[in-house]
Amino acid sequence: MKNINKSIEELALDHKILLEDIPDIDLYMDQVIQLFDNKFSKSHSDEKVLTKTMINNYAKAKLFFPIKNKKYTKNHIILISLIYHLKGALSINDIKETLSGLNQKIIHNENTNLEEIYSSFLHLNDLNYEKFNNDLQLIVENVENELVDINDESKAYYEQLLLISSFVNVSNFYKTAAEKLVKDLMESHK
Repeated sequence: MKNINKSIEELALDHKILLEDIPDIDLYMDQVIQLFDNKFSKSHSDEKVLTKTMINNYAKAKLFFPIKNKKYTKNHIILISLIYHLKGALSINDIKETLSGLNQKIIHNENTNLEEIYSSFLHLNDLNYEKFNNDLQLIVENVENELVDINDESKAYYEQLLLISSFVNVSNFYKTAAEKLVKDLMESHK
C-alpha cells in the first residue's frame, strides 16, 4: 500500500482552472478545449477532457447561458469548469438544476459575483483536497488494521480490494448527499 500516495498523486486531483488562467477576452470553442486539456489532461491517457460534442451537449441541455458569435466569455468558462467538476457525480439534469440559479442571474443581468463564487469554489477545493489526503491516510491505516492478522500471499490483493470498496463507499456517501441537496434545491423552486 506504499504506492497509494504515488497513485493518487498521478491522478492530479489538485489541478484546476484558476481565474487568472482564464483570459479576459472571449474564446472560440477550440481555445476553450485547449485550456481544459492543458490543465486536466492526464499523461497516461488518450481520453479527451473536453470535446466539441461535450460542449455542444452542455449547451443543448442549457447547462450554461447561450453564447454569442461562437465565443465563450469568462463566465462561460467558469460554468464549464463547474460542469467539469460536477459531471463525475451528478447527472446532466442535476447539474442543470444546480447551475440554473447562476444562469438565470446572468441572463437577467443580475449581479452574480460569479468570479467570487468561483474563487470560493477553488478555495473549498483546496481545503477538500487537503482533507482527502488526510482521510486517505486514515482509510489506508484502517485497512491495514483490519488485515493485521493475515500473513499469506493474498494479503496485497485483500488490501487493494478493501481500499477500492472503502473509496467507493465513501464516494457513494458524498454522492448521495449531493443528490439530496439537488433534490432539496428542486423542491425549493416549486
